[in-house]
Amino acid sequence: MNWKDRCFLYLDNEKLFEDSGHRTRFWELLGCYGEYPFFTKGLCKCMYLSAWDEEHFAIMLETLSSMSLGRETNTDDMRLQGDTLAEAQPDAEYYVFQLSNAFLDGKPFVLPDNALLEPEQRHIIQQALKAAEVIENI
Repeated sequence: MNWKDRCFLYLDNEKLFEDSGHRTRFWELLGCYGEYPFFTKGLCKCMYLSAWDEEHFAIMLETLSSMSLGRETNTDDMRLQGDTLAEAQPDAEYYVFQLSNAFLDGKPFVLPDNALLEPEQRHIIQQALKAAEVIENI
């Protein structure tokens, strides 16, 4: 079994997909872009997070498509775009982009105690951190 299949299976076994849409979107990203030279565990973690809903999935799909057409070999430009997007967010989306940036940087993410998040947004971040741990240990 290859790494991508194990990744998907481990996340599924841990029940880390919110629904069938989340599962399908993640599998599509992993299948399409998992062999590109810019693919890393950090990017895989971002894929999991972005597959949570259609809006973030579309952003990720557009970004990865551009990267593949531009023959990118790393996620440096994606990381810069993440900074720009994070700073433009007036609400909890800021933390989602900060989490993605931490994944790309290979650094831990700590949600500030004073972060104003709805329970749903906190849940998404917590699940993404759990998934990141699974991905890191494959």
